[in-house]
Amino acid sequence: MKSFNVPAHYRSPLVTAIKQQRKAGDKMKKDHEPTILELGSLHIILARHFGFCYGVENAIEIAFRAIEENNGKRIYLLSEMIHNPGVNADLQALGVQFIMDTKGNMLMDINELRPDDVVIIPAFGTTLELAKVLRDKGIDPTHYETTCPFVEKVWNRAEKIGDDGYTVVVHGKPGHEETRATFSHSKAHTPTVVVKDMAQTELLAQYITEELPAGQFYEDFKGQFSDGFDVAKDLQRIGVVNQTTMLASETQAIADYLKQEILLHYRTPAHRSTERFAETRDTLCYATNDNQSAVQGMLEQDADMALVIGGYNSSNTSHLAELCELKLPTYYISDEHCLVSKEEIRHFDLHTHTEITTNGYMPLHRPMRVMITSGASCPDALVERVMSRLADLTGNAAAIAKATEEWENPHP
Repeated sequence: MKSFNVPAHYRSPLVTAIKQQRKAGDKMKKDHEPTILELGSLHIILARHFGFCYGVENAIEIAFRAIEENNGKRIYLLSEMIHNPGVNADLQALGVQFIMDTKGNMLMDINELRPDDVVIIPAFGTTLELAKVLRDKGIDPTHYETTCPFVEKVWNRAEKIGDDGYTVVVHGKPGHEETRATFSHSKAHTPTVVVKDMAQTELLAQYITEELPAGQFYEDFKGQFSDGFDVAKDLQRIGVVNQTTMLASETQAIADYLKQEILLHYRTPAHRSTERFAETRDTLCYATNDNQSAVQGMLEQDADMALVIGGYNSSNTSHLAELCELKLPTYYISDEHCLVSKEEIRHFDLHTHTEITTNGYMPLHRPMRVMITSGASCPDALVERVMSRLADLTGNAAAIAKATEEWENPHP
């Protein structure tokens, strides 16, 4: 796989050494067992796969290259480059300005853009409508476009489904940048509707089976369907694609459920299922799949708690936290500063969507066993800083320094 020119301060000597050695012994990525670091009275259970993915490293390389190549010009990011506050802050410190926030709210008047301005398209991609606005202003949105190739793969899949006469159902978070972009690209080819979870999927199925009056659909799915969507006609043949960072098991369950309901309603035998339901392979990106599988492998170990590291608005990171929460106390943190002390931790609550403080999070017995993973937009250096902070708090700073030396210089 291609290597990218990413700023050195995002790298980690310890994590890089671990990843390289694990990769050398498992080139096909079949092994999902975690790496266990025994650091004195602290045992860290590190997921097999985590951190920067292909699309994120590609986006970071392009963004920093855009800054280097355009000294003196005004440089803008359409929205957050990736869902990592540290990376976005680095770009802002170098003079990059954001046009929108992550929800699509404008942070500036887009009419202020000039033809000689540089606009970087984030890894999530953008809508066709916004791309046209930029072109109309004389700005080429593809010059510094960092759209992840796996997101573009979903767009291509949606286009193919539409060309084959199916309506596209997008499993994604309606307000997420990637879902907004996928929705825009899909609806250019075919009627499209977004479902955010299984509950909305079950609701949509009731319109497919005509259990609910068609007119009610437009209120239940307000803002989540394409213009001119005809419930009576556009739900007779469907196919499912997804936001690439969703939970794999949920996307599969949604596709299976919709397939079952539409085939039953139209009394279509399984061997003729494509008359009603497009057979689509899962469109999750490889990193989302790898990271979720690695968490499942990590959870087979015994531990006292899990730390999941990443931006609080990161979809793929939130799903890693959801998986961990099913088994043990889990703390979704943004950086090492969230580990305030041995008694106090700040972390994101997935249910209230707020950062909260928990006291007495650290068990008293030793060794303490902590699972650690991170999202695809989290730098390895941040993961190392969290491990170092844990080591400091538990009196194992010397042990982690020794482990770093041993992993960087393995014995033959």
